[in-house]
Amino acid sequence: MTFNDDLKAMTQLREAHANHWASISPENAARMRAQNRFQTGLDIARYTAKIMREDMAAYDNDSSLYTQSLGCWHGFIGQQKLISIKKHFGNTKRRYLYLSGWMVAALRSEFGPLPDQSMHEKTSVPDLIEELYTFLRQADAWELNHLFRDQEAARQAGDSAKVAELQAKIDNHETHVVPIIADIDAGFGNAEATYLLAKKMIEAGACCIQIENQVSDEKQCGHQDGKVTVPHEDFLAKINAVRYAFLELGVDDGVIVARTDSLGAGLTQKIAVSHEAGDLGDQYNNFLDGDEITSASDIGPGDVVIKQNGKLIKVKRLPSGLFQFKPGTGEDRVVLDCITSLQNGADLIWIETEKPHVGQIAGMVNRIRGAVPNAKLVYNNSPSFNWTLNFRQQVFDAWEAEGKDLSAYDRAKLMGAEYDDTPLGQLADEWTQNFQRDAAREAGIFHHLITLPTYHTAALSTDSLAKGYFGEEGMLAYVAGVQRREIREGIATVKHQDMAGSNIGDDHKEFFHGDAALKAGGKDNTMNQFG
Repeated sequence: MTFNDDLKAMTQLREAHANHWASISPENAARMRAQNRFQTGLDIARYTAKIMREDMAAYDNDSSLYTQSLGCWHGFIGQQKLISIKKHFGNTKRRYLYLSGWMVAALRSEFGPLPDQSMHEKTSVPDLIEELYTFLRQADAWELNHLFRDQEAARQAGDSAKVAELQAKIDNHETHVVPIIADIDAGFGNAEATYLLAKKMIEAGACCIQIENQVSDEKQCGHQDGKVTVPHEDFLAKINAVRYAFLELGVDDGVIVARTDSLGAGLTQKIAVSHEAGDLGDQYNNFLDGDEITSASDIGPGDVVIKQNGKLIKVKRLPSGLFQFKPGTGEDRVVLDCITSLQNGADLIWIETEKPHVGQIAGMVNRIRGAVPNAKLVYNNSPSFNWTLNFRQQVFDAWEAEGKDLSAYDRAKLMGAEYDDTPLGQLADEWTQNFQRDAAREAGIFHHLITLPTYHTAALSTDSLAKGYFGEEGMLAYVAGVQRREIREGIATVKHQDMAGSNIGDDHKEFFHGDAALKAGGKDNTMNQFG
């Protein structure tokens, strides 16, 4: 509905209550409704699921239409990201939010900073989703509030053309609300626990839930050692639980991302149930490491024996009770994981790798696409990678294969600043710049995300300010390094009172109190210094 449609409806409603709604302005009510497009998280989940499905279909037809996101640990960070995107690019097409379980653990737990091991409160995940969308909805209200104010000024000035122009912007306003890919870790418990948490996340607005195949109570960060996976039947039960949560809540096109950590996981929690040779459980168990036995005397107390490719194998079991996979089977397990997940309810896959290498990712994806031709990846452009060193070493290795003279370079020390302006360093930067485009084209990556960039940007910017402010620069560190840049680069937060909702509140006071409203935006408001 347009603003004028709402205005008409509000006018009719007021007339129907004319005896006791005399002080209610239909225009004000229509304006408030326009500034609050989404009433519930489920409205958001349904709206954004449709966007994401359309983006997935577009990518299938043209791999240059990949999508991106940045991880945000606070609603304000997500809000400023979307405001920036709209300012610089004019729209939010193919740009999402990512909710990182790592950042929830490190920054949002009541226990204080925690490692990424699912030890934080599970409710903090849907709470952050709700917070992110609260701030994005406030960005809508903030932007529309300025349009309505500008339109009123144009109306008072008698500029009908400007009034019409602003009305078109109001009626065609693009929301800051975008899809969010939300990390549910390994489900925080069994399949029922996964279902209950998924419901909370969807009710908060999540249209896409990412779940990983690690053991819930042994979960590790994807870039740490000690990862333990579960048999496929356990993981598929959790995928089913998430799908049922979507269906129960009426988000029929909700998106599930199935993440596999098998590339870096050498352990499993338990032996899979197998009913016949070659079934899914048998395929999983065939990856288990062990020693062939020829007699019962080879079996000791507590040993576990399985039949593997026609032979009796005593499976290697650690003191922790976990079972060990055969070395070098990671990629094969990844391929089986992804095919199985996509054939059993997942929409997208996530392969956690140890380095950003297009060839490595493409090698696995091409095998997966042999069974599922439209397989698409969500990929973690992780800050855990040393991107500079990785790509410089990739260029070094490529040049070495070509027989180029590399005497000017030390492969182990390529991180050094002395290589920044060398041909190798410049080509590595070019490869880094093109990584997302190349991987989308060659390795089936539909969505590129950085899990915890704003964790690092907050630390870096705070360090810069603290170094100058508490040092010789004093107040100039803030003025030159922050405020002056905000003003010149058009960063809306320079008027922080307005960004926090002061002008919206003033307008509401006028709606509610009329001429008696005591407003904050008068001549003594120091925000007037910023024009």
